[in-house]
Amino acid sequence: MNSILIVDDERVNLDILNKMLNPYYTVYITKSGATAIKIANELLPDIILLDILMQNMNGYEVLETLKASEITRHIPVIFITGLESDEDEKKGRALEVVDYIRKPMEPGVVLKKVRDQIQIINQARKSSES
Repeated sequence: MNSILIVDDERVNLDILNKMLNPYYTVYITKSGATAIKIANELLPDIILLDILMQNMNGYEVLETLKASEITRHIPVIFITGLESDEDEKKGRALEVVDYIRKPMEPGVVLKKVRDQIQIINQARKSSES
């Protein structure tokens, strides 16, 4: 089963996303950017859903750290955000975020964006095995 790491400092968002995705994927959750980096290095989730605005370490800082590591640089990251400015999106794209999920989250949109990324990952794995 594919795995997802969800990182958001709001418990309600973690609960909503966990409930949405848990039937289909192994889900890991954390409220901390630093803990997210540790989990990503240890468990190597297939995809990370990452809030941008968090206390202590924001999503941009987490993403920069993940992309700087040989171990985690390949893990696709989807930002979860209420931010809507072009500057915020440019900053994320420069850091190689693969997609955005806007808050408030629509379950159908979340499931489709996650499913699309998981399909890409699974297809790449299948191709490298042949």
